[in-house]
Amino acid sequence: MRVEHAEHDIVVVGGGLAGVCAAIAAARLGRTVALINNRPVLGGNSSSEVRVWVVGATSHGDNHYAREGGIMGELFVENQYRNPQGNPYVWDTVVLDAVRAEANISLYLNTDVRDVEADGPPEARRIHTVTGWMMGSERLIHFSAPIFLDCTGDGLVGHLAGAEYRIGREARSEYDEPWAPVEADDITLGSTLLFYTKDAGEPVTYVAPSFAKDITQTSIPQRRIIRAGDNGTAYWWIEYGGELDTVHDNDVIRDELWSVIYGIWDHIKNSGRFDADTMTLEWVGAVPGKREYRRFIGDYVLTQNDIMGQREFPDQIAFGGWSIDMHPPQGMYATEAASKHLHPDGVYPIPYRCLYSVNTTNLLFAGRNVSASHIAFGSTRVMATCATLGQAAGTAAALCLDRQVAPRELDAGHLQQTLLRSDASLIGVAAADPTDQARTALVTASSTLDGIDVTGPGGQWPLTADAGIVLPVDPALAGPELLVDAAEATTLVVDLYDPGLGQNYVPDTLIDTVQVPVGAGARQWVRLPLAWTPPTARNAFLRVRANPAVALHVADTTVPGVLCLSHVPPPDRTEPQPVLEWKSAALRRRTFCLRTGPTAAYSADKVVDGYLRPFAGPHLWMSRPLATDGAPWLQLTWAEPVTVSRVEVIANDDVNEDLINLPHHRMPFTLMPTLVRDYRIEARAVGTGWQPLVSVADNRQRRRTHRLAAPIVTDRIRVVVTATNGTGSAQLIAVRAYA
Repeated sequence: MRVEHAEHDIVVVGGGLAGVCAAIAAARLGRTVALINNRPVLGGNSSSEVRVWVVGATSHGDNHYAREGGIMGELFVENQYRNPQGNPYVWDTVVLDAVRAEANISLYLNTDVRDVEADGPPEARRIHTVTGWMMGSERLIHFSAPIFLDCTGDGLVGHLAGAEYRIGREARSEYDEPWAPVEADDITLGSTLLFYTKDAGEPVTYVAPSFAKDITQTSIPQRRIIRAGDNGTAYWWIEYGGELDTVHDNDVIRDELWSVIYGIWDHIKNSGRFDADTMTLEWVGAVPGKREYRRFIGDYVLTQNDIMGQREFPDQIAFGGWSIDMHPPQGMYATEAASKHLHPDGVYPIPYRCLYSVNTTNLLFAGRNVSASHIAFGSTRVMATCATLGQAAGTAAALCLDRQVAPRELDAGHLQQTLLRSDASLIGVAAADPTDQARTALVTASSTLDGIDVTGPGGQWPLTADAGIVLPVDPALAGPELLVDAAEATTLVVDLYDPGLGQNYVPDTLIDTVQVPVGAGARQWVRLPLAWTPPTARNAFLRVRANPAVALHVADTTVPGVLCLSHVPPPDRTEPQPVLEWKSAALRRRTFCLRTGPTAAYSADKVVDGYLRPFAGPHLWMSRPLATDGAPWLQLTWAEPVTVSRVEVIANDDVNEDLINLPHHRMPFTLMPTLVRDYRIEARAVGTGWQPLVSVADNRQRRRTHRLAAPIVTDRIRVVVTATNGTGSAQLIAVRAYA
């Protein structure tokens, strides 16, 4: 056995996606990081050992323009390119490659932290070292650092250090949460094991092990969906342990989950009720995927009311959007539904004050252990959200060291701007980097899409249900037109709504209703006499009322900032949930044929407005089609020459696309079609004229940073796009220039 001592600027314990993103974020800011994981692979519950899909604010497409950006966004896009089939082992390598790309990260796999040295009074604890045992290598390693991040999920490091935490459910009266129980208790969400199957191509027999449970003697066959062709996370409901201690009873929980998995497979193979003669088990998990344990106490505890009210926080550092997703304590044995969901009207901000300890001065945390009530945790716990919290916590840790302050003392505005500089996702917060010289430039372009005009080809969409259309209004909406067929003379009724918050895409406040006569006939452009000039750019929601005599024309194309939806009547429920009533699945990547008139929503100056994702508009520059502008360019012009040594280009990776790491749904592409593929950067150097600086081919990334071979003094820089990965126009989110 060897005893070692390792000193780093920051120690991150936990190699799930929260810890991975925390470590990468801190390393990119120049800090040395120890990333410690007690498993042989990274990714936590998303890894090949557990195989849970990474979900987040998109809520499987219920929320729009909600896919996470920043480091998690990079992982999503890279995995889509490398691993469109969703192979869990390939996903492991995507995550590992991202960590190994950072020279400042020292990775310690198979290293179980079980000892923490901390001191100080209960109200001001301080961690000095954590000690990990590297299994298989017989190395006992003492890790020291000025600041520590607990990304373990179970919160072991903070617990051993004396940080305050909660386990279980708060009483309803504590935070006035309607979904909380009347009395507090120690019940948590349970753990899950998954299994994979395959068709062997020949008959396969199955003899169940002695510990397999006869599931016909339980409520499972009556209350849960069992299909021979399903596997993986289709069986997320194989859950147990909510009434036990999900950590200390982990082995008991695993054994019970195993008994049910092998019992389910026995039922599928040998009951005679399924077509499964050639099916066989391919993989069964051995590491329970835990959902809940300790939740640390920070300076703020996020609650159900914060999520459902989409409360704005001045110190927001990330966002969530998954529903409040609660499961019955009995898990798979419950006679009630396996889960119940409560959806806000869109994504919601999460404050920085949820990421540091109220009583441990050098402890930050990220993942499912952040400062949230049990009910709010039902939304924040999903992995893509945890990953964005990890990037925020890792960034905060690096800034605390830079400024020599404790996490509680860190200026939240500085943290927000640093996150935006790193292309992280914040809702409705604009980057205002004083070192970005592009902000002082005049921005022009060879062409700009100055009006939405979708004419086809495509098909027909019968108005058997209300249709919804979200349009950017910048600066005004005046008489939009729809292309319709009418079987007879009729009246088209259209409502105009303000969706309210900039991140929402459901009708909220009624502005106007119009009734438009439509004569019988095909392919008629019908003008809607709607006019709206809001005080600032925002979205409009048009509700086109159902009419059995009318069909809208729909084209197989997309326009940034435009959404087309179909209304699904809500089932009986006590809480209205509009995002469940307006569905886009059947209209994904399709747009109703429409014309809007002039718009500034895609103007060139959007690349310097500071917004890195849609918010009350698309916030990007979009050229006219490449068919008419063969090599569109966007230009920064300064009144006086500036010195530039680095140029950053952020392209549109379409955060409305719901990417995923493991099999849940397949995308029709591996490269994001909206990304620019080939481009070059040119500058007009003082005294020498235009010269090429950078040439890029086969780009597949959203954010590219180009460090010039030597600084250049220039008054103009131009990005020239010569090809995209599929879309017919050039689309850029931001262009930045640094001395």
